[in-house]
Amino acid sequence: MPLHLFDAFGVELEYMVVDAATLDVRPIVDRLFEQVTGQIVSDIERGDIDWSNELVRHVVEFKTAQPVAALAGLSSSFQRQVATVNAELQSLGARLMPTAMHPWMDPQREMRLWPHDNSPIYETFHRVFDCRGHGWANLQSVHLNLPFSGAESPDDEFGRLHGAVRLLLPILPGIAASSPIMDRRLTGRQDNRLEVYRTNSRRVASVAGRVIPERAFTQRDYEHMIFEPMFAEIAPFDPDGHLQDEFLNARGAIARFGRGSIEIRVLDIQECPTADLAVVSAIVNVLQALVGERWSSLAEQQAVEIEPLYAILNRTIHDAEQAIIDDADYLRLLGWTSPQRCTAGELWRFLIAETGGTDAVPPELSAALQVILERGPVARRITERLRDDSSRETLQAIYQNLCTCLAEGRMFE
Repeated sequence: MPLHLFDAFGVELEYMVVDAATLDVRPIVDRLFEQVTGQIVSDIERGDIDWSNELVRHVVEFKTAQPVAALAGLSSSFQRQVATVNAELQSLGARLMPTAMHPWMDPQREMRLWPHDNSPIYETFHRVFDCRGHGWANLQSVHLNLPFSGAESPDDEFGRLHGAVRLLLPILPGIAASSPIMDRRLTGRQDNRLEVYRTNSRRVASVAGRVIPERAFTQRDYEHMIFEPMFAEIAPFDPDGHLQDEFLNARGAIARFGRGSIEIRVLDIQECPTADLAVVSAIVNVLQALVGERWSSLAEQQAVEIEPLYAILNRTIHDAEQAIIDDADYLRLLGWTSPQRCTAGELWRFLIAETGGTDAVPPELSAALQVILERGPVARRITERLRDDSSRETLQAIYQNLCTCLAEGRMFE
């Protein structure tokens, strides 16, 4: 049956497999899957949450097997799979690590492509873009899938949802940044994953565009403005057509018309599933308000061009919740009218208060959301801990702590 706006949700969480002692990446996800099933596979069905591989062999993804009608209880389902995989990895001397980037991985030296199912796709990506880079080999994210449908007017729900998602994308790092470290150092940016993500496909620039999607609010317009230029530009590099599909689109939110959903891709993975689902729940509540035109009309939301949104995104990539937003027109569309500037953190506290506060998310998520609102996203908490000491020993201790947070399902404080 078709799913309408906010009828259901699909969530995907990615984690890296690392050595239990050194925390160096371990490209052994195929060995993990073989240990569990007796053969090397790309997907494992585990009831409500499935496992799957990714582009590289040190990343494993957990995903809802089917769209779920509610987010309540979902963090516990993901946490059980984390515990199961960690138990399996123990015999291999490995464990799962959270956050969106490995702090000292050298992707030029350590990247290992997945060589099994779908390997022609991965090999083509590597040939075209050279996946030995942080934006390909060293990134973990959350994907939130939101359905759209509409028998009488198929484009109506898509247009409403896409307009709201475009508007919210630029401030998502303000609540979800988790990658302040790259190449063993604090870079000054809170979301290095998005910094490298926005340029990792520059050889074929239309693949990611400006990360913020174009103003396309019907399937026909989307195909004309996004898919057709992208497929035309990639064609000389991809004569066999391995990449000419919806999944090639690397914008911060992508339309999956084959599934009837929009997939939000700019969210860094947090320290545990409870934190991820708290972020996702808050985002869903705000998107519902935007789609319902609480603060601005559909026409106003759809009229916003890419560049103002992209400028705000670049600020939140750098400063996360401390980014200054002084675009009064943008703030007005989200209900903020005075003063004419604020931080991304202040805006998020306002939006969450406007949509019911922490009481409006499932009860098991409210404490995690409160930590994020009061102390900033996990990138900020990592940065504050490292401010006076970013030695390898301190990095090792902090990321062992983060691995334990993931294993135990608790916040990093």
